[in-house]
Amino acid sequence: MANKKYQGKSTEAIHAGETLPIFPTEGQKEQAGKTGIPLLPPIHQNSTFQFHNTEECASAFIDEDSGYVYTRWGNPTQEILERKLAVLERGETALAAASGMGAISTALLTALAEGGHVVAMETLYSATYNLLNDDLTQFGIETTFVDATDPNKVESAIRPDTKVIYLESPTNPLLKLVDINACTEIAKTHNITSIIDNTFATPCSQQPITLGIDVVLHSMTKYLSGNGAVVAGAIIGEKAFIERAKKGALRNFGAVISPFNAWLTLLGIPTLPLRFARHCENAMRIATFLEAHPAVAWVRYPGLPSHPQYDLAKRQMNRFGGMITVELKDGRAAGEKFVNQLEICSLAVSLGDVRTLVCHPASTTHSHVPTEVRQKTGITDGLVRFSIGLEDVEDIIVDIEQALNTLPK
Repeated sequence: MANKKYQGKSTEAIHAGETLPIFPTEGQKEQAGKTGIPLLPPIHQNSTFQFHNTEECASAFIDEDSGYVYTRWGNPTQEILERKLAVLERGETALAAASGMGAISTALLTALAEGGHVVAMETLYSATYNLLNDDLTQFGIETTFVDATDPNKVESAIRPDTKVIYLESPTNPLLKLVDINACTEIAKTHNITSIIDNTFATPCSQQPITLGIDVVLHSMTKYLSGNGAVVAGAIIGEKAFIERAKKGALRNFGAVISPFNAWLTLLGIPTLPLRFARHCENAMRIATFLEAHPAVAWVRYPGLPSHPQYDLAKRQMNRFGGMITVELKDGRAAGEKFVNQLEICSLAVSLGDVRTLVCHPASTTHSHVPTEVRQKTGITDGLVRFSIGLEDVEDIIVDIEQALNTLPK
């Protein structure tokens, strides 16, 4: 968006980034004829781009900002999406990837190009944990997992070779919060790159770059696209970091978003502020209901006063999100029985969909995490995670209640 006086989140979600010329070369513009500019950004569903002559082509190879060459290197549809993401997250620029894990691995490989050590939150998305604990060790990269809800533990884990502090807030699936500003101050003091996965919160809830974070990650599969039809990821940060990621790990490891998925995400983002507000409103109602049900041992939702970090949530988040985690009193048997009894709510492992999704982490998302590690970090057998959707909240509550009423009290 050229005009900085328009800063409403919905206005940004609809209009930001869509000033990119529709046709990258004059030749293509001539071929298209005299038409109006498409209101909806088009899909540039092509693998490669042609040039008028060798000089023009050579220039594009030397200066990639002068033209598009090959979609693995960049694409107009992808670039519109990236411009929109940068505005929403208050970053200098952004990079779209083929998946959330494509974004996470690209960011980590970029920050750790010469090896080094990572300090990471102990409760992470399971695939991120596996990447840090298993795959990156093959490159000589070591990770120390700590309870990052205590910034002192983050600082105590720093070594001379620490290159990255890696965070989630809220965490998956326990919805713990990290004091982002405190952790970024530690990172800056030690000249360490700070990275956070902001998928659960979205830029409608918090903008970590304004709190000092260097790099923000998203699985755009979730809230940003919101339609359950896309697998995509994003990296937002300073231009120098994004350029290294784009020309290095993303391009060479190949986690490149397809133009079609970039376009589908562009269809979803304009409604993000409206959708996310409804997710949050529904979640607050349902969390309050769950907290009072006799089959529930406890509820974690950042918007509840019972959340251990409620004061931090109020200080750090504009909205409290659409994710709820509960512990059922009868353990694994209750968790499995509960999800099997649901009717409207869908048993699925993703989140941020228009539909309410429910999963049992011990048997699904965290089943590959060693039991002792899972139990130590609080992911117990009776844990159930909700991604609250956009259905009428009364109907969601009726469905959850009838399933809970089949359990021991």
